[in-house]
Amino acid sequence: MSVATISILAILLLFVFFLMGLEIGLAMALAGFIGFAAIVNVDAALNLVAKDVYGVLSSYGFTVIPLFVLMGQLGASGGIARNLYDSAYKFIGHVPGGLAIGTVAAATAFKAICGSSPATAATFATIAVPEMDRYNYDRRLSCGTVATVGTLGILIPPSVVLIIYGVLTETSIGRLFLAGIIPGLMVAFSFVVTLFGWSVLNPKLGPKGERSTWKARFASLPSVVWVLLVFVLVVGGLMQGFFTPTEAGSVGTFAVLVLTLAKKDMDLKRFIKAVNDTLRIGCMVLILLAGATILGHFFAVTRTPYLVATWLESLNVGSSIVIFIIIGVYLIGGSFIEDLAFLILATPIFLPVVLKLGYDPVWFGIIISVVTMIGVILPPMAINAFVVSGVTKEPISTIYKGIYPFVVGMSICLLILVFVPEISLWLPSVFMK
Repeated sequence: MSVATISILAILLLFVFFLMGLEIGLAMALAGFIGFAAIVNVDAALNLVAKDVYGVLSSYGFTVIPLFVLMGQLGASGGIARNLYDSAYKFIGHVPGGLAIGTVAAATAFKAICGSSPATAATFATIAVPEMDRYNYDRRLSCGTVATVGTLGILIPPSVVLIIYGVLTETSIGRLFLAGIIPGLMVAFSFVVTLFGWSVLNPKLGPKGERSTWKARFASLPSVVWVLLVFVLVVGGLMQGFFTPTEAGSVGTFAVLVLTLAKKDMDLKRFIKAVNDTLRIGCMVLILLAGATILGHFFAVTRTPYLVATWLESLNVGSSIVIFIIIGVYLIGGSFIEDLAFLILATPIFLPVVLKLGYDPVWFGIIISVVTMIGVILPPMAINAFVVSGVTKEPISTIYKGIYPFVVGMSICLLILVFVPEISLWLPSVFMK
């Protein structure tokens, strides 16, 4: 049996495992093991599995992932998101769709300490949806908003997705964090435009809230300032070389813990919940990385990345068309596999193609992050939609109806970032020469 045939059969076997409901990380590891054993031998495959699993689980570099996850979970459990939402509401709650726009503003600030998309969606579903219910907001708009704003954590640092991409591709996490700031704010602004336009066209969807006094507005600002200080400490220290990524995660986690304790928003029960959630998410990501490493070594033996690059070059189309083909693969793949898992699976295959075309790996990381943002709210594997549905008990079909308007703005932002790479690369070029 030829190597090409074994490669195709292993990929088909991988999708069979997915359809059987096998954990994604384990499915990738098993498919990689079987394929490697078929090409080399069983003893070599067993040795590969042992080395790769031990290598991932014992890697100091991977400790950055649970640290930044814990930082976000402490912020979510410690009431920081509620304070940010309260401040945003006081400033813009009186405009059409103001409560929803306030949710976008609060989530954007909250992403400065929380890189978990589902955690943000769940947090704001608990905080913002009841408030919007109180002002008779349509559930399509309110639930669609909280499901969508959770995606900002995929792009705005400290993003777990950017960290994983940086680890996978050996790209500077500091450069990735800087590169994600302007695109993240662009996408957040597209959410604001969508909500304002939607509410103006149909005022019943997002009625105006109460106008707050300037005294109340200024009184709510300290909570925002503290979050921004933590963000500057973590990202600034990483950017200036004061911290390694792992040290930045440690400093940020400690700073958020001290902040929540000082504000008396943290107790033992909330702390234990944050740690438990971190362990669950961290273990899931590490298993995904271990499985992807095994599968990646199988692909390396079969020269799959080289074959994919050769095939794309043979199409004789422009580099932009190749990029859109890759984006399409990520979107389609993420429709059947959890988007983070597909990113881990597909990036080692497509990155050599992107580099050969002359693109910057930092720029590609931002593009794939925006694609992942779209993927986590599109059916059928719309993780954020299911999270919000679970919290609000709203039918998933209602949430989908509230999500689709945002996808238009996100797609426009993606197109702009594809054709104007300087938007992503300007900050890294200024601060990390």
